[in-house]
Amino acid sequence: MNIIADETLGLFHLQSKDTSYIIQLVDGYPAHVYWGARLRHDNSLTGALELRERASFSPTPLLQKPTLSLDALPQEYPQYGTSDFRRPAYQVQLADGTRISELQYAGYTITAGKPALEGLPSVYVENEAEAQTLELTLKDDYAGLTVKLIYTVFAGHSAITRSVRFEHNGKAPLRLEQALSASVDFADSSYDTLHLSGAWARERHVQRRPLTPGAALSLESRRGSSSHQTNPFLALLRPGADEDQGDVFGFNLVYSGSFAATAEVEQFGQTRVSIGINPFDFSWLLEPGQSFQTPEAVLVYSSEGLGGMSRTYHRLYRTRLCRGVHRDQARPILVNNWEATYFDFDADKIAAIAKEAGPLGIELFVLDDGWFGKRDKDNSSLGDWFEDRRKLPEGLADLAGRVNKEGLQFGLWVEPEMVSPDSDLYRKHPDWCLHAEGRRRTEARNQLILDLSRPEVCDYLYETLSAVFSSAPITYVKWDMNRNMTEIASANASPERQKETAHRYMLGLYNLLERLTSRFPDILFESCSGGGGRFDPGMLFYMPQTWTSDDTDAIERLAIQYGTSIVYPASSMGAHVSAVPNHQVDRITSLATRGDVAMSGNFGYEMDLTKFTEAEKDLAARQIAQYKEIRTLVQQGDMYRLQSPFEGNGDTAWMFVSEDKTEAFVAYFRVLAKPNAPISRLTLKGLDPELDYVIETGAADVTAKGHGGGEASVSADGQSSTPFQTAFDGTPLGGDRLMRIGLVVSDLRGDYASCTYRLRAVQR
Repeated sequence: MNIIADETLGLFHLQSKDTSYIIQLVDGYPAHVYWGARLRHDNSLTGALELRERASFSPTPLLQKPTLSLDALPQEYPQYGTSDFRRPAYQVQLADGTRISELQYAGYTITAGKPALEGLPSVYVENEAEAQTLELTLKDDYAGLTVKLIYTVFAGHSAITRSVRFEHNGKAPLRLEQALSASVDFADSSYDTLHLSGAWARERHVQRRPLTPGAALSLESRRGSSSHQTNPFLALLRPGADEDQGDVFGFNLVYSGSFAATAEVEQFGQTRVSIGINPFDFSWLLEPGQSFQTPEAVLVYSSEGLGGMSRTYHRLYRTRLCRGVHRDQARPILVNNWEATYFDFDADKIAAIAKEAGPLGIELFVLDDGWFGKRDKDNSSLGDWFEDRRKLPEGLADLAGRVNKEGLQFGLWVEPEMVSPDSDLYRKHPDWCLHAEGRRRTEARNQLILDLSRPEVCDYLYETLSAVFSSAPITYVKWDMNRNMTEIASANASPERQKETAHRYMLGLYNLLERLTSRFPDILFESCSGGGGRFDPGMLFYMPQTWTSDDTDAIERLAIQYGTSIVYPASSMGAHVSAVPNHQVDRITSLATRGDVAMSGNFGYEMDLTKFTEAEKDLAARQIAQYKEIRTLVQQGDMYRLQSPFEGNGDTAWMFVSEDKTEAFVAYFRVLAKPNAPISRLTLKGLDPELDYVIETGAADVTAKGHGGGEASVSADGQSSTPFQTAFDGTPLGGDRLMRIGLVVSDLRGDYASCTYRLRAVQR
C-alpha cells in the first residue's frame, strides 16, 4: 500500500495490494492514466498517457493548447459544457441559470487511514496502517465551487474506494443536478460487461455481453431502492476472462437508493464507466457554506478472473464493511414461521414449532409478520408496533420466554419504513407518508411509505422500535421493506428542494439504523426488501446479512445465490429450507437437496416443523449438525464457483476453503437427470497442491441420495452418529490431483439431486 505524489511531474500513483491506479495532471485537468496490475514506480510512468493530438469537431478549451480537447482526454471527474460531449460525472446549475462549470486542480492531501463519510455507510479501517487516503482538490472559482475527489487504497485488498465531496464557497446558491461517485475512462473498448439483473423472486441473475459503440450499457434503479431488478454493480472483463483468469474491473456502489451505472464507448474507442446516485429526479440545492457528500464506490481489480474479484469483495465486505459483534461470530441456525403459518398463528402454535426446533439443534426462532396491531392479513396495522393480545395474550415477553425455555433465542420481524392506511399511526399522522399534495397516494401491498426525510418521523420510529426491542429478550431483528417509492415528495420540503426527498430519505434511514444498531449492539439485524430488493453494501454496513430472496425453491436459489456471490459473501446471504410443493414455483425437491442449497449461506428453516415425519426429523438433525461443522467455512471461508447454473443444463457447484487451506466444503447440484450420462467430475479450486486431503460425504447424501418427491420420500437408512462419513475408500488425495484431475461425483438418482463433501488436510 502506498500513495506516491509527484507534483513536479503532475503524477499520483496509488498502489493497493495487487493494484496500481495512476492519475496525471494535464494542464490542470486530472487525467486517468492506468488502472490494473500493480506497477513499480519510476519516471517512465510519466510517458504512459497517450494524448490525441487533434479531435475533429471537438472544441479546445485552452487557447494556448489548440490540440487539447476534453472530448478526447481520459478524465478522472469529467464535466460538461467546455468541450467534453461524453457523459459527465457531475452537473451544476448556477444562480444565473447557466449550467457550465470548469474544475481545475488546486492541491492535494494524503492521510493515513480512511475517514468516515458523514451520514453515509462506507468501508472502514480499524487502524491507520490498513489504508491511505488521497484527496485531490479541484476548484471552479467563478462558481465558488470546490470539489474533492477522495481515493482510499488498502494494504490487504486489491480495492480502491472513491467518493466526492462538493463544497460551496460562493455568494449565491447553486444546484447540483448530477453528482456521481466515480468515473473511469478506459483506453479501449475491448471488454465484456457483466451485471446482475432480475425481478422479485428472481434476483441477481448474471448477464454478460460485449461492449459496442455508444451508450453500450446503462443500468439504473428509479425505484427509491437498489431494487430486485438491478444491483448497484457493474464489471468490465476482457473477452477471454472467466472465473479463474483474465482482467476484471468491478464497480459497486455503497448505497441503497436509486442509482445509475453506465458504460459508454465513444468515437475514439475509449470506454467511460460511471456509477453513483441516479441523476433522474435528483437535484440538491447548495447554499453558500454548505457541502454535499456522494456515496462511496468500491472499485476492485482482479487478474484472476471473476473469482478473484469476488473473493476481494467478499473479504473486504466481511471484515471492513459489516460491523458489530456479529461480524465475526457464527450466525445462528434459525426457524422462521412465515411460510409455516403466514398470519394464522397464536402463541401456542409458535411455542409448538419452537418445541420441535430445540431437539433438532436449531438455535433461534423468528416470529414473522402478524404479531402486532390487528394484522390478520397485509391490509392493516403497519405502524402500530404493539402486540396483538388476541394472538399473544401474554405479550412478546411471555412468548420469548416460552421459546427460550426450549433452548432457542427469540427474534422478531418488523417493517418500520411502512404505514398502512388502516392504522392508528396513519389516522393520527396522514401527512407522515411520502405524498404529493392533491395527488392520490399509490398503494402497494396495501401500504404507503413513511417519509424518513423528516426527523420527527425518524425520531418516532426510534423511540417506538426501541420500546419493542427492549420489551423482550430479542436477539435478532428481520427488517423488511416491501414496496418501492411513488409520489416521491415531502410535506416538509420547500418547492426548490422536492427533488432532494429520495436521497434525504436514505440519509434519514441510515441515521435511524445507526442509532438503533448502536443502542442494541447485541441484536443481529437482517435486512430484507421482499427478499433481495435491497441487497447492497449500504444495508450491509448496518445489518451484516440480508434475506437473499423470497423465492425459497432450491433450484431457483442456485441461480440467485450464485449470482449474489459475484459481489456479496455467503455470510451476508440468508438461505432457508422451505416446504414442498414450493410456495413460489410449486416445485417438489427432496429435503436433502433443499438442505444442501441452504447450507451455502446463513442456514435455517421456514416451515412447520410440527408436520415433520420421524425420518424428516432425523435428516433435519443431521443437516443441522453438518452445518454446525462447516458453518465457519461457509461464513468466513473463501468461495470458489465451480459450475454455473447459467451455463449448460443448469448443474451448479461451488466450494468454500479455509484461509489456511486445510479444510474445504464442496456442494454439487444436478438439476435434470440424463440416461446413460457421462461421469460427472468436479475439478476443485483453492486447495494447497502440497497437501493431501481426506474426503468425507455429507450425512444427507448417506440418508437420502437425491430422491425426487416430497417430504416422505426421504429414507432414514444409513444412520450415523456423525454428520459426515468417509467417502470412497478413505485414501487421502493430493490437492494438486483434486485441482487437476478432479473428484468424481457420487451416484445421484433423479432430478434435483445434490451431494456435499468435506475435505480435511492430513499429514503425508
